[in-house]
Amino acid sequence: MDHLPIFLNVKDVRALVVGNGTIAARKADLLLRAGCDLTVVAPELGDELARLAENYSFVHRSGELSADDLRGCVVVFGCSQDDSINQALFELATAAGVLVNVSDNTERCSFIMPAVVDRSPLLIAISSGGTSPLLTRMLKSRFETTIPAAYGRLAEFAGSYRDRIKALIPNLTRRRRFWETMISGPVAEHLFSSQLEQAETLMDTLLEEAAVAGDQPPGGEVYLVGTGPGDPDLLTFRALRLMQQADVVLYDRLIGDGILNLVRRDAERIYVGKLPQDHAVPQEEIGNMLIRLAQQGKRVLRLKGGDPFIFGRGGEEIEALSDNGIAFQVIPGVTAANGCASYAGIPLTHRDHAQSCVFVTGHEKDGELNLHWKSLIQPRQTVVLYMGLSSLGAITGGFISHGADPATPAAIIENGTRAGQRVITGTLDSLSDQTAQAGIKSPALIIIGSVVTLRDKLSWFANNP
Repeated sequence: MDHLPIFLNVKDVRALVVGNGTIAARKADLLLRAGCDLTVVAPELGDELARLAENYSFVHRSGELSADDLRGCVVVFGCSQDDSINQALFELATAAGVLVNVSDNTERCSFIMPAVVDRSPLLIAISSGGTSPLLTRMLKSRFETTIPAAYGRLAEFAGSYRDRIKALIPNLTRRRRFWETMISGPVAEHLFSSQLEQAETLMDTLLEEAAVAGDQPPGGEVYLVGTGPGDPDLLTFRALRLMQQADVVLYDRLIGDGILNLVRRDAERIYVGKLPQDHAVPQEEIGNMLIRLAQQGKRVLRLKGGDPFIFGRGGEEIEALSDNGIAFQVIPGVTAANGCASYAGIPLTHRDHAQSCVFVTGHEKDGELNLHWKSLIQPRQTVVLYMGLSSLGAITGGFISHGADPATPAAIIENGTRAGQRVITGTLDSLSDQTAQAGIKSPALIIIGSVVTLRDKLSWFANNP
């Protein structure tokens, strides 16, 4: 993140705009709507600034720019068509320690202006850090069409109850849940339909229920969420919604980059990840933590790579929750087999190659592979092995020694669906050496079967070739 996103309170505060064109008028309009004490320095007011002067009061000075113009200012904008004037403003503002923005010149900006979707008092700011204004405008237009003006009424309505609810519900967790119920429930729906009286009646009912409940801590719950193999775009809508509701999150090593940033900002984060042969937090302790935190009334988010119920030990965790009477929800994720194979251009089944697909774990236990080789070595079948990188040589050797053709196609996918994805294709008798030479590291997925031969043809069309 290259910039700190903030909203400045400039009501009755001095601000300066230098210039008289369209850009100057836009900046002046925003400042005046925010209630600031504005001065415009320009030889004369252009048409748009003149129209603003009909509705707002601001100072227009036609003389040359001077340091006195910046005295007491919080922000200044350089919008002159004369670049030397903008340069002078930048130097004066820098010397005075005043925030400065020179239009279309990020090197002369101590801050940048986002595109704004105005649903006052609700404001949505969008910025690309100056790298792609067109993308910013495109996203702004999408928000404009998908966020009704009624959200402003909802924000204003909620603000009118804020102090009352804070006094009535001292418990922070219970208060947050009250607001979630209000904002996503019937109260909001009535406001969206301009039915203020009905919304106020429902709000009174919610307040009465909150008064009866008192300051008792709310009940806890666990959300077991599969995050998929790494690409944040593969998260489900339900997963995203619950990620924003959680009070505390337990996450593991396989969570993709950027996914943790989608969790509510003030949620407590606890790392419980594991490495091969290095279990940072034992599985039993993870289960105990989920139980303990839920019993404290917290909504606990358990983020797991892939799908919790496919080699994710999700079944063990919800069994422990069930035994202790803890409410839980399971949100499936795209399993690594589906996601990684798709992004690599390898279909797991294909009418001409495989009519079945088997998922197994290649993890060694006590130094041995306990695989049922006979069931794995079947014609027209794809085998996907999770957690098999460290035992790849034993896996390929086991296939061959139990009767598989050494020329059987095989692939290994490192960091599947992520920016650093790498795919190595070969055969049972070559894949282990190829993997070692390429320096493939975990997380990695192994696919064995003739479907691998389709990679060369289909990878160009895959999501992340």
